[in-house]
Amino acid sequence: MIDPHGLLQFGEPRGFADQTLSQPLHMAGGGDAFRVRLTNLYGRSPLTIGAATASTGGGQRAVTFGGAGRVVVAPGEEIVSDQVDLAVAGGSDLVVNLYFPDKTDLATYSHRPAEIARIAGGDRTHSHRLAGAELVEGRYVVSGVDVPAPDTMVAAAFGDSWFEGVGTTPGANRRSVDFINRRLAQGWVVNLGIAGNRLLRDEVGPHALARFDRDVLPIPALTHVLVNLGINDLVLPSELGEALPTAGDLIAGYTALAGQARQAGLRIVVATIGPFAGAGPDARTPEVIGTRREVNEWIRTAGVFDGVFDVARAVADPARPDYIRHAYDSGDGIHLNDIGAEVMAEALDLRHLTR
Repeated sequence: MIDPHGLLQFGEPRGFADQTLSQPLHMAGGGDAFRVRLTNLYGRSPLTIGAATASTGGGQRAVTFGGAGRVVVAPGEEIVSDQVDLAVAGGSDLVVNLYFPDKTDLATYSHRPAEIARIAGGDRTHSHRLAGAELVEGRYVVSGVDVPAPDTMVAAAFGDSWFEGVGTTPGANRRSVDFINRRLAQGWVVNLGIAGNRLLRDEVGPHALARFDRDVLPIPALTHVLVNLGINDLVLPSELGEALPTAGDLIAGYTALAGQARQAGLRIVVATIGPFAGAGPDARTPEVIGTRREVNEWIRTAGVFDGVFDVARAVADPARPDYIRHAYDSGDGIHLNDIGAEVMAEALDLRHLTR
């Protein structure tokens, strides 16, 4: 989730007033009950939820907070709902409807989640589909869903747009993390990708070393963390007038991240930095290309992590390895399409996710 007041926005920041927001959440794992997490992390005023419901194929239930249907979330805070006794299956969609009776500040949100939200006037939380609703790509206020985890593997996909799903078909659940989950015989991977996020510096969300405790560690029963970062550390400095980090800077950041994971008792599996030279001249300078190549060779050979998945080699054009293979390119030279996201997922050796 990111700050809607930040400098870089790749989606549409917005607030709500006497409106219902309906959002499908593609579930990585399932169970007989769940809790919904709501956030006002970057809000500048209290956020009032007038009513909330959640729906699956098995029906619809009211979502309450301390037994009440109405709740106010203070600025900078997150709340967790009461347990909702409704079964939800991994690989299915849980639809959460929220009614905002009052005018809100710009909402804390995920700006490129490859998912479509529906917005309609009035309290329509008990509607299964909001006919005539406005359709927008984004996920607002809902920061997560907790389900009771059996004794199994639970991993966090911690990274940038290549996890969040930019470039894949919105609403089709063809993100790389979705494909990883389809490959798993047991356990699941929770998607914590933020498009634009960096390993070393803030801007689109806190940098990874700062947000690890906030986003990764609260996940119940977590056993592993998958990491895909680095592209934005090499691309965004030219846009923001910053100095390009050195390979040594990035290596130190990855090493520190591995230390954070191990201190938390987690196994850490890291992806090589994917190719992106097709994004434009600033993405293919000798300094950028050389740094990516040097860091990737270190990731492959240093032995710092519990596992490595070589995304760079899996999706690169064999004739031009600093570019995404044409069949996998979403069209912007820096993001994967549906086919590329599946290839990325297949680069992961699932033996790295055993407990």
